[in-house]
Amino acid sequence: MSPEGHILIVDDDAEIRRLAGKFLREHGHKVTTAQDAREMREAMKAGPVDLIILDIMLPGASGLDLCRDIRRASSVPIIMLTARGSDVDRIVGLELGADDYLSKPFNPRELLARIHAVLRRMRPSGGAATGGSLLNFAGWTLDTRRRELTNPAAVVVDLSTGEYDLLLTFLEHPQRVLTRDQLMDAAKNRTATGFDRAIDIQVSRLRKKLESHGGPEMVKTVRGAGYFFVPEVERS
Repeated sequence: MSPEGHILIVDDDAEIRRLAGKFLREHGHKVTTAQDAREMREAMKAGPVDLIILDIMLPGASGLDLCRDIRRASSVPIIMLTARGSDVDRIVGLELGADDYLSKPFNPRELLARIHAVLRRMRPSGGAATGGSLLNFAGWTLDTRRRELTNPAAVVVDLSTGEYDLLLTFLEHPQRVLTRDQLMDAAKNRTATGFDRAIDIQVSRLRKKLESHGGPEMVKTVRGAGYFFVPEVERS
Protein backbone atom coordinates (compact mmCIF):
# COMPACT_ATOMS: atom_id res chain seq x y z
CA MET A 1 0.00 0.00 0.00
CA SER A 2 1.13 3.57 -0.61
CA PRO A 3 2.43 5.35 2.51
CA GLU A 4 -0.33 7.91 2.09
CA GLY A 5 -3.13 5.45 1.34
CA HIS A 6 -4.96 3.83 -1.57
CA ILE A 7 -7.61 6.12 -3.09
CA LEU A 8 -10.36 4.89 -5.42
CA ILE A 9 -11.83 7.60 -7.67
CA VAL A 10 -15.25 6.73 -9.09
CA ASP A 11 -16.36 9.26 -11.73
CA ASP A 12 -17.61 8.95 -15.30
CA ASP A 13 -15.69 12.10 -16.30
CA ALA A 14 -12.41 10.86 -17.77
CA GLU A 15 -10.72 14.25 -17.34
CA ILE A 16 -11.53 14.38 -13.63
CA ARG A 17 -10.21 10.85 -13.19
CA ARG A 18 -7.02 11.74 -15.04
CA LEU A 19 -6.31 15.09 -13.37
CA ALA A 20 -7.31 14.11 -9.83
CA GLY A 21 -5.49 10.80 -10.14
CA LYS A 22 -2.31 12.48 -11.38
CA PHE A 23 -2.41 15.07 -8.58
CA LEU A 24 -2.96 12.50 -5.82
CA ARG A 25 -0.21 10.23 -7.15
CA GLU A 26 2.19 13.19 -7.15
CA HIS A 27 1.39 13.59 -3.45
CA GLY A 28 2.20 10.02 -2.49
CA HIS A 29 -1.12 8.21 -2.90
CA LYS A 30 -1.80 5.01 -4.74
CA VAL A 31 -4.77 5.72 -7.02
CA THR A 32 -7.24 3.45 -8.80
CA THR A 33 -9.97 4.88 -11.01
CA ALA A 34 -13.38 3.60 -12.08
CA GLN A 35 -16.01 5.09 -14.37
CA ASP A 36 -19.07 3.20 -13.11
CA ALA A 37 -20.42 0.75 -10.52
CA ARG A 38 -19.04 -2.33 -12.24
CA GLU A 39 -15.47 -1.01 -12.36
CA MET A 40 -15.77 0.24 -8.76
CA ARG A 41 -16.77 -3.21 -7.50
CA GLU A 42 -13.95 -4.85 -9.47
CA ALA A 43 -11.44 -2.43 -7.95
CA MET A 44 -12.68 -3.11 -4.42
CA LYS A 45 -12.46 -6.87 -4.96
CA ALA A 46 -8.90 -6.54 -6.25
CA GLY A 47 -7.53 -5.23 -2.96
CA PRO A 48 -8.11 -3.00 0.07
CA VAL A 49 -9.03 0.64 -0.46
CA ASP A 50 -8.42 3.35 2.16
CA LEU A 51 -10.85 5.97 0.83
CA ILE A 52 -13.36 6.34 -2.01
CA ILE A 53 -14.06 9.54 -3.93
CA LEU A 54 -17.55 8.92 -5.29
CA ASP A 55 -19.40 11.08 -7.81
CA ILE A 56 -23.16 11.26 -7.32
CA MET A 57 -24.01 11.52 -11.01
CA LEU A 58 -22.94 8.19 -12.50
CA PRO A 59 -24.40 6.16 -15.38
CA GLY A 60 -26.56 3.27 -14.20
CA ALA A 61 -26.40 3.08 -10.40
CA SER A 62 -26.00 6.56 -8.90
CA GLY A 63 -23.33 7.48 -6.39
CA LEU A 64 -26.00 7.58 -3.68
CA ASP A 65 -27.03 4.01 -4.53
CA LEU A 66 -23.39 2.93 -4.40
CA CYS A 67 -22.82 4.72 -1.10
CA ARG A 68 -25.75 2.81 0.40
CA ASP A 69 -24.38 -0.49 -0.95
CA ILE A 70 -20.87 0.19 0.35
CA ARG A 71 -22.15 1.05 3.83
CA ARG A 72 -23.96 -2.27 4.08
CA ALA A 73 -20.63 -4.09 4.02
CA SER A 74 -17.86 -1.61 4.78
CA SER A 75 -16.94 1.46 6.82
CA VAL A 76 -14.36 2.68 4.27
CA PRO A 77 -14.39 6.50 4.21
CA ILE A 78 -16.35 8.09 1.36
CA ILE A 79 -16.06 11.63 -0.01
CA MET A 80 -18.99 12.47 -2.30
CA LEU A 81 -18.61 14.73 -5.33
CA THR A 82 -21.77 16.80 -5.82
CA ALA A 83 -23.09 19.46 -8.15
CA ARG A 84 -22.52 22.92 -6.68
CA GLY A 85 -25.44 24.03 -4.56
CA SER A 86 -27.08 20.59 -4.52
CA ASP A 87 -28.02 20.60 -0.83
CA VAL A 88 -30.50 17.74 -1.20
CA ASP A 89 -27.81 15.40 -2.54
CA ARG A 90 -25.50 16.41 0.29
CA ILE A 91 -28.12 15.70 2.93
CA VAL A 92 -28.97 12.31 1.44
CA GLY A 93 -25.30 11.42 1.07
CA LEU A 94 -24.64 12.17 4.74
CA GLU A 95 -27.70 10.20 5.79
CA LEU A 96 -26.39 7.22 3.82
CA GLY A 97 -23.04 7.37 5.58
CA ALA A 98 -20.75 9.58 3.49
CA ASP A 99 -17.95 11.17 5.53
CA ASP A 100 -17.51 14.38 3.56
CA TYR A 101 -18.54 16.04 0.32
CA LEU A 102 -16.97 18.37 -2.21
CA SER A 103 -18.73 20.43 -4.85
CA LYS A 104 -17.72 20.40 -8.50
CA PRO A 105 -15.72 22.04 -9.92
CA PHE A 106 -13.16 21.66 -7.15
CA ASN A 107 -9.57 22.63 -6.46
CA PRO A 108 -7.35 19.51 -6.31
CA ARG A 109 -5.59 20.95 -3.26
CA GLU A 110 -8.88 21.15 -1.39
CA LEU A 111 -9.63 17.54 -2.35
CA LEU A 112 -6.21 16.51 -1.06
CA ALA A 113 -6.76 18.39 2.21
CA ARG A 114 -10.12 16.71 2.75
CA ILE A 115 -8.65 13.28 2.00
CA HIS A 116 -5.87 13.84 4.52
CA ALA A 117 -8.35 15.08 7.15
CA VAL A 118 -10.52 11.99 6.78
CA LEU A 119 -7.56 9.60 6.79
CA ARG A 120 -6.15 11.27 9.92
CA ARG A 121 -9.44 10.66 11.68
CA MET A 122 -9.23 6.99 10.72
CA ARG A 123 -5.92 6.49 12.52
CA PRO A 124 -5.89 5.17 16.09
CA SER A 125 -6.36 7.94 18.63
CA GLY A 126 -3.67 6.72 21.04
CA GLY A 127 -6.00 6.32 24.00
CA ALA A 128 -3.31 4.56 26.06
CA ALA A 129 -1.65 7.92 26.71
CA THR A 130 -4.71 9.06 28.68
CA GLY A 131 -5.29 5.88 30.67
CA GLY A 132 -6.33 3.13 28.27
CA SER A 133 -7.84 2.51 24.86
CA LEU A 134 -11.22 1.09 25.96
CA LEU A 135 -14.15 3.39 26.70
CA ASN A 136 -17.02 1.60 28.43
CA PHE A 137 -20.58 2.93 28.70
CA ALA A 138 -23.98 1.29 29.37
CA GLY A 139 -22.61 -2.15 28.47
CA TRP A 140 -20.98 -0.90 25.26
CA THR A 141 -17.23 -0.66 24.55
CA LEU A 142 -15.37 1.58 22.14
CA ASP A 143 -11.83 0.38 21.42
CA THR A 144 -10.01 3.53 20.29
CA ARG A 145 -6.94 1.61 19.10
CA ARG A 146 -8.92 -0.65 16.82
CA ARG A 147 -11.67 1.96 16.19
CA GLU A 148 -14.18 -0.76 17.02
CA LEU A 149 -17.54 -0.39 18.77
CA THR A 150 -19.02 -3.44 20.51
CA ASN A 151 -22.61 -3.58 21.80
CA PRO A 152 -23.76 -5.33 25.03
CA ALA A 153 -24.25 -8.57 23.09
CA ALA A 154 -20.54 -8.48 22.07
CA VAL A 155 -21.45 -7.72 18.45
CA VAL A 156 -19.29 -5.23 16.53
CA VAL A 157 -21.28 -2.26 15.21
CA ASP A 158 -19.96 -0.58 12.07
CA LEU A 159 -19.40 3.17 12.29
CA SER A 160 -18.59 5.63 9.54
CA THR A 161 -15.68 8.00 10.14
CA GLY A 162 -18.05 10.81 11.08
CA GLU A 163 -20.04 8.60 13.45
CA TYR A 164 -16.86 7.40 15.16
CA ASP A 165 -15.59 10.97 15.60
CA LEU A 166 -18.93 12.05 17.02
CA LEU A 167 -19.19 9.13 19.46
CA LEU A 168 -15.62 9.65 20.65
CA THR A 169 -16.41 13.31 21.28
CA PHE A 170 -19.46 12.36 23.37
CA LEU A 171 -17.44 9.78 25.31
CA GLU A 172 -14.72 12.32 26.07
CA HIS A 173 -17.34 14.83 27.31
CA PRO A 174 -20.13 12.76 28.87
CA GLN A 175 -23.06 14.13 30.89
CA ARG A 176 -22.64 17.70 29.72
CA VAL A 177 -24.40 19.74 27.05
CA LEU A 178 -22.37 20.11 23.86
CA THR A 179 -23.43 22.69 21.29
CA ARG A 180 -23.43 21.91 17.58
CA ASP A 181 -20.38 24.13 17.13
CA GLN A 182 -18.50 22.28 19.88
CA LEU A 183 -19.35 18.93 18.32
CA MET A 184 -18.28 20.08 14.87
CA ASP A 185 -14.99 21.47 16.17
CA ALA A 186 -14.17 18.52 18.42
CA ALA A 187 -15.07 15.87 15.85
CA LYS A 188 -13.34 17.79 13.04
CA ASN A 189 -16.47 17.21 11.00
CA ARG A 190 -15.58 18.99 7.76
CA THR A 191 -18.96 18.10 6.27
CA ALA A 192 -20.55 20.51 8.74
CA THR A 193 -18.68 23.56 7.44
CA GLY A 194 -21.31 26.05 6.36
CA PHE A 195 -23.97 23.35 6.58
CA ASP A 196 -25.83 23.33 9.90
CA ARG A 197 -27.87 20.19 9.30
CA ALA A 198 -24.82 17.96 8.90
CA ILE A 199 -24.19 17.48 12.61
CA ASP A 200 -27.87 16.73 13.24
CA ILE A 201 -27.79 14.02 10.59
CA GLN A 202 -24.68 12.44 12.14
CA VAL A 203 -26.26 12.51 15.60
CA SER A 204 -29.44 10.90 14.26
CA ARG A 205 -27.49 8.08 12.59
CA LEU A 206 -25.38 7.46 15.69
CA ARG A 207 -28.41 7.53 17.97
CA LYS A 208 -30.20 4.89 15.88
CA LYS A 209 -27.21 2.56 16.09
CA LEU A 210 -26.80 2.99 19.84
CA GLU A 211 -30.49 2.39 20.49
CA SER A 212 -31.08 -0.33 17.88
CA HIS A 213 -30.89 -3.10 20.51
CA GLY A 214 -33.77 -1.59 22.50
CA GLY A 215 -31.63 -0.02 25.18
CA PRO A 216 -32.11 3.32 26.93
CA GLU A 217 -31.83 6.70 25.26
CA MET A 218 -28.18 7.71 25.22
CA VAL A 219 -28.10 10.98 23.30
CA LYS A 220 -30.67 13.56 24.37
CA THR A 221 -31.51 16.70 22.43
CA VAL A 222 -31.44 19.82 24.58
CA ARG A 223 -33.75 22.24 22.79
CA GLY A 224 -31.97 25.40 21.74
CA ALA A 225 -28.66 24.26 23.22
CA GLY A 226 -27.29 21.06 21.68
CA TYR A 227 -26.89 17.43 22.74
CA PHE A 228 -26.28 15.59 26.02
CA PHE A 229 -24.65 12.14 26.30
CA VAL A 230 -26.45 10.39 29.18
CA PRO A 231 -24.36 7.32 30.28
CA GLU A 232 -21.36 7.42 32.56
CA VAL A 233 -18.09 6.56 30.79
CA GLU A 234 -15.18 4.57 32.20
CA ARG A 235 -11.77 4.14 30.57
CA SER A 236 -9.80 0.94 30.92
